[in-house]
Amino acid sequence: MSGHSKWATIKHRKGAADAKRGKLFTKLIKELTVAARMGGGDADGNPRLRKAVNEAKGAQMPSDTISRAIKRGTGELDGESYDEIVYEGTGPGGTLFVIEAMTDNRNRTVAELRKVFERHGGTLAAGGAAMWAFDKKGIVVVPGEAADEEKLMELTMDLGAENVEEAGGEWQVHCAVSDLDAVSSALEKAGLKVTSAKPGYVPKTKKPLTGSEAESAMSLHEALDDHDDSQNVYGDFDISDEELARIAGN
Repeated sequence: MSGHSKWATIKHRKGAADAKRGKLFTKLIKELTVAARMGGGDADGNPRLRKAVNEAKGAQMPSDTISRAIKRGTGELDGESYDEIVYEGTGPGGTLFVIEAMTDNRNRTVAELRKVFERHGGTLAAGGAAMWAFDKKGIVVVPGEAADEEKLMELTMDLGAENVEEAGGEWQVHCAVSDLDAVSSALEKAGLKVTSAKPGYVPKTKKPLTGSEAESAMSLHEALDDHDDSQNVYGDFDISDEELARIAGN
């Protein structure tokens, strides 16, 4: 849920699998709840909920957990009500960050995210401070072994795909948000597994980082992604494979 950054493989290698799985389930449950609240509990008639259900199933979430989250969203069961908020901030080396969050307490979330930025040499900024550096796109994620770049473009270019990018052992197919359903459906019809298909933020240009700035930016990205209220975290920095290997060896 972190924008599928290519450095996520290092994060998962260092993290405890059970803890990561629990955090992922928490984020997916929030998305299921909000999607059902916004568009109703029928996945066939609610594209956002359909995508959330597919992602939850892909993460092997139990069916009864999915059902309870949807019922909380529709009001059939009591539960928390979440607000969707986008935060922006700056980080080491002039990096910029966009955080999509869901919270039941805006004051708590903003205070905690401010502390996360400060601990990692960054600043939680006002709206517009980082958003200008990103384009909102549809992002369809496919496992790296499912196909090659040429095949993915062949299947989706006529439906609006703009480019294909490798990230952490996965492929990201970028398109206009309005073309998201067409692109993801084409891949599924071709027999490819779609891990995720949702709108997100793609940096217009990427800042290459090395050394301590690379490590600090990764640390900030991970800390933001680990926050209980963050759903997706996007940064405009890039770290070479060689630099990632060096960091992984530390």
